[in-house]
Amino acid sequence: MYEPIRTQSVHSTPAGPPSDFPHRSREEELDIQLAGHLAALLAVTDDLRALTPSADLDTAAERLAREVCRLRGGRAPLRAAPGASGDPAGLHRRAHALAGRALVVAASRADTAAAILAAERMDAHTAALAGSKELSTTR
Repeated sequence: MYEPIRTQSVHSTPAGPPSDFPHRSREEELDIQLAGHLAALLAVTDDLRALTPSADLDTAAERLAREVCRLRGGRAPLRAAPGASGDPAGLHRRAHALAGRALVVAASRADTAAAILAAERMDAHTAALAGSKELSTTR
């Protein structure tokens, strides 16, 4: 009823792994992903620093930059001039979400330092959001 296939399948691979295809380990992929989440969190932190300067945000930015640098093999993160304006509550929500993503990746990678930093940032942004809600209800 069916004619047998006479050519090799396009999905089959040669006997050995192809040497011209770059492969990364799971750990390398997680490092890249974690560095990306932390770099995004750093960008939002820089925007928050421009809107509401504080020593806590300055310290957080320094720690985030060091972690990104460590994960990228010594390459410092690129930092743009902050461009945020308006209500910082939206930035705190965004930073909280980014810190949560970083925490998940850091936990799966078993990176204690990055996990602690991400959890601390989540707590700080939660507290900032709670403080902004208290301010908005007393106005």
